[in-house]
Amino acid sequence: MSACGRSIRVRGTVQGVGFRPFVWCLAQELGLTGEVSNDGEGVRIAAWGDDADLDELARRIRDEAPPLARVAGIEVCDAPVGQGWGAFRIVESGQGATTTAIPPDAATCPACLAEIRDSAERRHGYAFTNCTHCGPRLTIARAIPWDRAQTSMADFPMCEACAAQYGDPADRRFHAQPIACPVCGPRLWIEGGEGEPIAAAAQLLRSGAIVAIKGLGGFHLACDAMNARAVAELRRRKARDAKPFAVMTARPEDLCEVSAPARALLESAAAPIVLLPRVADVPDALAPDQDHLGVMLPATPLHHLLMAEFGGPLVMTSGNRSDEPQVIGNAQAREALAGIADAFVMHDRTIENRLDDSVLAMDEAGAPIPIRRARGYAPAPIALPFDGLPPVLACGGELKATFALIRGGEAMVGPHIGDLEQAAALGDYRAMLDLYRRLFDFTPRIVAVDAHGGYLSTQMGERIAQETGAALVRVAHHHAHMAACMADNGMADGEYVGLLLDGLGLGPDGALWGGEVLRGGYRGVERVGGFAPVPLIGGAAAMKEPWRNLLAHLRAAFGADWRAAAGSLLHHLPEEPKLRLAESMIDSGTNCPPCSSAGRLFDAAAAALGIHPLRISHEGQAAMALEALARPFDEAAWDVAPALEWGGLWRALLGDLDAGVAPGRIAARFHATLARALAHHAALAGAPGGHVVLSGGVMQNRVLLAALRREIRARGMVPVAHRQVPANDGGLSLGQGIIAALRGSGE
Repeated sequence: MSACGRSIRVRGTVQGVGFRPFVWCLAQELGLTGEVSNDGEGVRIAAWGDDADLDELARRIRDEAPPLARVAGIEVCDAPVGQGWGAFRIVESGQGATTTAIPPDAATCPACLAEIRDSAERRHGYAFTNCTHCGPRLTIARAIPWDRAQTSMADFPMCEACAAQYGDPADRRFHAQPIACPVCGPRLWIEGGEGEPIAAAAQLLRSGAIVAIKGLGGFHLACDAMNARAVAELRRRKARDAKPFAVMTARPEDLCEVSAPARALLESAAAPIVLLPRVADVPDALAPDQDHLGVMLPATPLHHLLMAEFGGPLVMTSGNRSDEPQVIGNAQAREALAGIADAFVMHDRTIENRLDDSVLAMDEAGAPIPIRRARGYAPAPIALPFDGLPPVLACGGELKATFALIRGGEAMVGPHIGDLEQAAALGDYRAMLDLYRRLFDFTPRIVAVDAHGGYLSTQMGERIAQETGAALVRVAHHHAHMAACMADNGMADGEYVGLLLDGLGLGPDGALWGGEVLRGGYRGVERVGGFAPVPLIGGAAAMKEPWRNLLAHLRAAFGADWRAAAGSLLHHLPEEPKLRLAESMIDSGTNCPPCSSAGRLFDAAAAALGIHPLRISHEGQAAMALEALARPFDEAAWDVAPALEWGGLWRALLGDLDAGVAPGRIAARFHATLARALAHHAALAGAPGGHVVLSGGVMQNRVLLAALRREIRARGMVPVAHRQVPANDGGLSLGQGIIAALRGSGE
C-alpha cells in the first residue's frame, strides 16, 4: 500500500485524561508517523502511513478512548503526505478558539491506591499520588489547553524521577499533568497537632476532636461519626441545626444497605455522596428525622490514608459556617473555621476552583437521582438533542444556583454554588462564572434569565447582556424546569405533558406557581391544570414556619369553621393571638399572595402530623421527614376525587387522625393520593403513549416519584425524570439555556 496522510480532529473531554499518550501508543503499534497535540478545540492529530492503518487508528480512537475521556466527535480528512517525519511524537499544545472541556476531578484509581499502600513504592503513603486516570483536574485548572503550566501544579517543578515518568510513553504517568511525588510535589502538615499529619489527625479524631481537612475542592470538617457527643458539638459550632451530615467510610455496608447499582456509583470516578438506607444504629444527630444516610468513599489518597489510619466512619461535611461557601485557602480556613476546628490538616497545592461534593439518591429501580451536581461531574458537557446552537449564557435561579454555557450541541452546566441571598455565595457565583467564561473563551450572543426580576442571578444576567451586547431572554421558571428535564433526557422538540412541583416560582401571569400541569415543549407551554392556590401567609415566613401553610390549607378546605374540623390538630399550631393575626392577614390580603406551591402542601401535611410544625431549620426539612415517615408503608390512595383543590384530601387526612391511624400510614396515603391526582390530570392533558415530564425540587421525593411513575404507566403514558442534572433549581440553567438558544437560532 502507498503512504497517505490524515488529519484527525477529536472533540470532547479529551484533555487531562491521557488522550495524547493513548494516541501515541496506538500510532507506535500501527507503525505510523506524525504528531498529536492539544489545542483550544480538543486534540489534533496529523498521521502518515498505510491507508488501512490510518483507518484503524481512527476506529480505535473512537472505540478505545481512555477511561476518563468523552469523545463528542471525530473529524477525519485527507492530508498531504508528511516529508521527513521520524517517529510519531507528542508536541506542545497550540492555541485557538477554546471549545474543549476540562475534565472533572476523578477519584483515586486502583493502580495509584495500590502504590500508596505498597511500602516498596516511592509514593508509599504519599497524599498527592495521581496519574492520567485519576486525580485533580478542574480544581487545579487556571486556563486551557490542559497543561501543567496552566494549573496550580506549575508551582512544583518535577524532580528527575517524575520527569522521567512524565516523558516515558510506556509509563502510566506519561504526560500526567498533576504528576507529583514526595520529593517534588505538594506537602502535607498539621496545625493544632503534633507529629506525622495523618497519624496525628486520626488520634485527634479518636479523642472526639473536630479536624478541618483540605481536600480536592475545599476544606471538610471531620469528626468521629459514631461519637454522638462529637457530632453534636460539630453541629453546635457550625450552627447547623438539623441538616444531615455526610459520612465517609471505607465500608458503607456497615452503615447502610448498599445495592449493586449504589456500589457502582460510590466506586465510580466521580465518587459522589450517595443517599442510602440506614441499617446500623448511628447517632441521631447525623441525619435527624431521616431513614437514609449520605455516604461516600474516600476519593483522594489523603482520605484513603486517613480512613485507613482512623479505622471507622467519619463525618465529612463542608468546611464552612452554615450556609456559606466551602473555604478553599489555608489563610481563609484559619480565619473562617477558627472556633469550629480544633486542628487543621493543610497542604500547599492551591485549590484554584471551589467544588462541593456531588450528591445523588437512588430510585426504586436503582437508577441515580441527581441532587447536587459538582465534584466529579462538573464541567463535563451534557449532549443536547440539537446541533449548531448559538452561544447562550443561562444564569439559573436564586436557590441552588448554577449557570450553563450552551454552544453547538453541548451544555456545560456549572457546579452547584448555593443560595445567592448569601453574600459569600453570590461572590462565588460571580467568580466561577468569570472562570468558566475565561476557560472556555465564551462570549454569549444570548443571555437567558429567570422571569423573576428580583433574583440576583437575573440581575447579573441583565448586566452581562448590557455589557456584551447580547440579547436578553426571560424564561418562565416552570417552563425552564420542564425543558431541563427534556434536554437531560435528549428529548427532541415536540409536545409533552409536564408535572412541575416545587416550592415556588413566578408564573407567566405574575402569580406564584409551584404545582403545575403544563403542555408543550421547548418553544412554549400552556398551563392546563395545577394546584388550587392558597394564601402564602407572611410571604417568605411561610417557607420557614409550616403551621402557616397548614392554616392556609385548612381555611381553604373548611372555610371559617376550620377550627371545628381541625380538632386535635390545634395543638400543632401556635397560640391563638398568632392565629388571629394570620387570619386577619388572609382576610385583608396583607402579605398573603396566592400560591399553588407543592412544597408548601407538603409542609402543611407534615405540620398536621406534628412534624416540625412551628419552624424548620433548613429547606425541605419537614417534607423530607414526611417522606421518611411514609417510606416503610405501601398504602393505597384515599378514596377521594382526584381534584387538585385538595379538600377531599384534607377531609380524609383528618379522618385518619381522628381514627388513630399511624402517622406513617397517613403519610403514605398522602403521597399516594397526590400521585393519583397528578397522574389523572396528566392523562387528561395528554394522549396515551405520550411522555410525562417530571421536574421541580419536589420530584426528588423518592416515595412520590415512585408512586407517580406507577400511576402514569397505569394510564398508558411514559414518565420521564431527571438523570444528569437535578430536578431542583440546580437544573434551571440548562432549561433556560436551551429555550433561549432555540428562540435565538430560529430552529
